[in-house]
Amino acid sequence: MSGTDPLPRAHGAPVLRARMRSAPEDFVVEELPGFEPSGSGEHLLLTVEKRGMNTAFAAKRIAQWAGVGEMAIGYAGLKDRQALTRQRFSVHLPKRVAPDPATLDSVSESGESLRVLASTWHAKKLPRGALAGNRFVLTLREAQGERAQVEQRLQAIAARGVPNYFGEQRFGRDGDNVAAALAMFAGRRVRREQRSLLLSAARSELFNRVLAARVADGNWDRALPGEVWMLDGSRSVFGPQPYDDTLAARLAAFDIHPSGPLWGRGQSRAQEQAAELEQAALAGDEAAALRAGLEQAGLNQERRALRLRPEGLSWRWLDDAEGAVLELSFALPAGAYATVVMSEIGDIASLVRP
Repeated sequence: MSGTDPLPRAHGAPVLRARMRSAPEDFVVEELPGFEPSGSGEHLLLTVEKRGMNTAFAAKRIAQWAGVGEMAIGYAGLKDRQALTRQRFSVHLPKRVAPDPATLDSVSESGESLRVLASTWHAKKLPRGALAGNRFVLTLREAQGERAQVEQRLQAIAARGVPNYFGEQRFGRDGDNVAAALAMFAGRRVRREQRSLLLSAARSELFNRVLAARVADGNWDRALPGEVWMLDGSRSVFGPQPYDDTLAARLAAFDIHPSGPLWGRGQSRAQEQAAELEQAALAGDEAAALRAGLEQAGLNQERRALRLRPEGLSWRWLDDAEGAVLELSFALPAGAYATVVMSEIGDIASLVRP
């Protein structure tokens, strides 16, 4: 298995075929802030809307506008280029007068745009991961499928959730980050920023293998003997402990989730059947090389929830000259992928890859 291999679906065969990202406005992402700004400090906190522009390019543009180095720019998460996105950036401006935010607004001849929606001051640089999640509005065009079946699938996803796979974005444009990680572990030198990406891809590959095995076995969203539990909306874990009515009620209420390994040094907390499944899913020479490389890189064992439930999932059918259109709205926690939700509905082709 690699980052581009098809992953088993939890909800059955596809019930929809459609196209996504035919225009940036068909993939709208709004960052949900993880904190309230302090209102004072040395960091100008900008909320911007950008079209056809990835986060790194926007950060460079903001640094040029402010007359500072790119290290002075902070952002919580990476957003795709082929999208209309709203997110925060911080600009470190110690003892300096901030330029007029309106002068940052721009529109290129090719349609790329950047617009400041709000600005305030904050005491700290915006760190990675400092967001509660993301809200999506996705427009799926040329939709083919029985509407009753599509809506039944959406209702099932709202009720049961989906496997919390890492999306294809984690594995590189051509899906070759895992192979590059193996080469790095074998001694190939890489740049520091690339090293971080490759370590993440290696970890994600191993996690996806465990989750795929549990989806195939039909136990991705229920307890196994020796289960390690993760609290919803948190990185806190507990267990294993005997499964009882209290845990069953918390699992049904989406207060806790089964978890899988984010590989690193130390022993996995899983025991009994959960541990046996992890070991079987991570057998083989390639998995062994990935595990050894992550351990030697100094990463420690962590966990990630196996289950993900889109919050506030809603939908409506539209029509245009090219056929049926399905518009979906939902929110996901930080680190979750909208493309994973799409996969459980059907075959959704991106006209432009993220």
